[in-house]
Parts: sequence; C-alpha cells; structure tokens
Amino acid sequence: MPLVAISGELDLKNGWAQLANARYAPESVSSGAAPPAARQSAAETLTVLTTLAEVRSAVNEIAATAQRLISIYTPDLEPDLYDQSPFLEVIKHFVLTRSFSKVRVLLAEPTRVMRDSNRFVAMGRRLSSCIDIRYAAEQSQQRASAYLIADDRAIVYRLRADSWDGVADINNTQAARAYLQEFDQVWNASAAEHGLRAARRG
Repeated sequence: MPLVAISGELDLKNGWAQLANARYAPESVSSGAAPPAARQSAAETLTVLTTLAEVRSAVNEIAATAQRLISIYTPDLEPDLYDQSPFLEVIKHFVLTRSFSKVRVLLAEPTRVMRDSNRFVAMGRRLSSCIDIRYAAEQSQQRASAYLIADDRAIVYRLRADSWDGVADINNTQAARAYLQEFDQVWNASAAEHGLRAARRG
C-alpha cells in the first residue's frame, strides 16, 4: 500500500496526517530526494490500524519498547485496551524493572473510570510513585483523539477515540515528539490533585 495514501484512507486530518505527510514527503515528491534505504526503513516502521485486535497489539508492542516514559492520552482508560492482562503485564514489568520509569495518563472523560472497576487504576494506586493519572484540563484541544507514546520515539495514534482506525510507528521521533509536546502542555495544565486521588473517592 503506498504510504502517500495513508492519510486519505484513514482521513487522518490535522495533526497526524500533516506529520506523516511531512515525514514521507521525499518519497511522494521526488523519488531521488531520499535514499531507497531510508524510504524502505520508513515503510517498515509505519503500520495502519483498523481493528481492535490491531490497536491492542500495537499498544502492547509500543509500550514494551519504552525505556523510561509512557504517556497515554485516552478518554476513559479504554478497558478494551488498557484493562487487558497482556498490557498490564507490560506496564508492571516496565515500572518494576526500570529505574526512574514513569507512566503518565491523561483522562479526557474520567466519569466512566470513576464508576467502573479498572485494573489499571488499581495498579496505579499500588504503584503511585511510578504511575500518575490526571484529568485533562478542560481547554484541551485534542479531546477526540487517543494515543500512547513510548519515550519520544514510538507512537500509536487514533484521530478519534471512538474508532479503531489509526496508525502506529515504532520509530518516528518527529511525530512522537510533536504529540509529546502537546501532551506535556495539557499535563502541566492539569492539576495533580484532580487526578487519581479523585478517582479513589469515586
């Protein structure tokens, strides 16, 4: 499948489409603008996602590559992704075996998490020094999207959290850093006292 068709196929407007097009522009604009090896490497790391099984596999794979930081933006800690035993094992291994590891979660719509039992939240309570969960500030501009970033290098991104359509790239520092910067802005604007401790009272 041609890489230049990805943004059209998934209708990934705005953020991801611009980043993906920028990264792969040399291939689409001029075949001589980038070495064949570089184009092949880019093609090998980008994956188009369309089903729950594909997204779940990508989330587990990307999270498992993290060395120090996992950042998750999600409406409600989607149980189909983040309350699954394989993912929880990845997180447990990450925080218990890596020094100074950190998992940060921003919840765009936390009311469901407060109502439902979620094993990820339970783990966060037990490992609160490594797992930090906050409610996204109201002014967040990315509330419809959902993504997971490993360090500043790998990303699973869905333009809409209510759809499984998205992309995953295990080696895209440009996209990962761009979304990590947005995540950090919302994270810093989201008060810690409105996070996990509030969920405990729910």
